[in-house]
Amino acid sequence: MSRTLQVSVRNARFQQWETLLRNRNKRHRAGSFLVQGVRPISLAVEHGWTIEALLYDADRARLSDWARGLLERPHIEQAAVSGALLAELGEKEEDNPPELLAQVAMRQPRLADLETGPSWLGLVVDRPTSPGNLGTLIRSADAFGADAVVVTGRNAADPYDPKAVRASTGSLFAVPVVNAASAQEVAEWARSRPEQPIIVGTDERGELPLSDHDLGGPALIVVGNETTGMSNAWFELVDATARIPMSPKAASSLNAANAGSVALYEATCQRTGGDAAQ
Repeated sequence: MSRTLQVSVRNARFQQWETLLRNRNKRHRAGSFLVQGVRPISLAVEHGWTIEALLYDADRARLSDWARGLLERPHIEQAAVSGALLAELGEKEEDNPPELLAQVAMRQPRLADLETGPSWLGLVVDRPTSPGNLGTLIRSADAFGADAVVVTGRNAADPYDPKAVRASTGSLFAVPVVNAASAQEVAEWARSRPEQPIIVGTDERGELPLSDHDLGGPALIVVGNETTGMSNAWFELVDATARIPMSPKAASSLNAANAGSVALYEATCQRTGGDAAQ
C-alpha cells in the first residue's frame, strides 16, 4: 500500500525536493531528480526508470485519468502537495500548478555499459554549458536513432538539470547518456571496440563537408562547446574534422544544438538511403 505524505508548508521534505531542482551537487549525492511534464514522466515510466515518489496537487478537485493511473501503481511514495508549493517545484505560475511531478532515481551508465555494433551511432557533446542545448541534443539523438550520448568535461552541463530534462522532452529516458571526464577516455573506449567507430568532429573550419565522410558504419560524432567549439584534445583525437556547409550570406555559425542535429540527420540519411524517416 502506498503511503501518502501531506505537504502544505515549506518543511524539510519540500526543501529536499527544492534542492533536487536547484543544486547539482546535492542532486547527484541524493541520486535522484525531479521530472516535470506529462510526456517526460510517462516516458520515465515506459522505459522502466525507478519512480521514487509522485507529488500531486492536493488542491485540485479531480485528477486526470493519467495521474490517477500513476498514483495507483504500488510501492511508490505519494505526496499530496499544496498547489502553490507544487507550482514552485514545477516552475509554473502559482495559479497554474502542474497536476503531477515525479521524483526519479538517476541512472549512471558507463562507457563500458554501451553495446556497439556495425551500425552503432553515438554523439559526443563536449563541455556543454547550456542545459537546454544538451537536452535538445539528447532529443535529436533519440529522433535520429543514435544509440548513446556521451557528455565530456568535468564542468559540463548536467543532463539531470530540469532545463535539460524539459528540453529533451523525455528522450533522456530513452537514450543512454554517459558522463565521461575526458576526451581521451572516450577515444580509448571507442578504439577498443571490435567495430572501432569512426570519430568525426564538427568544426566550421573542417576541410571537407560532413556529407563527404562515410557515416554509414559505426560512427561517433563530436559536437563542441557553444562558444569555443571542440577542445584541443578532441582535435587531436578525431579521425576527421568535418564542416557543415552554410550559406555565404550567413551572419553567424550554427549553435551547438543545431549543428549536432544536422550532423545526426546526415548520418541517418546515409544509413537510410536519404530518407531519415525510414
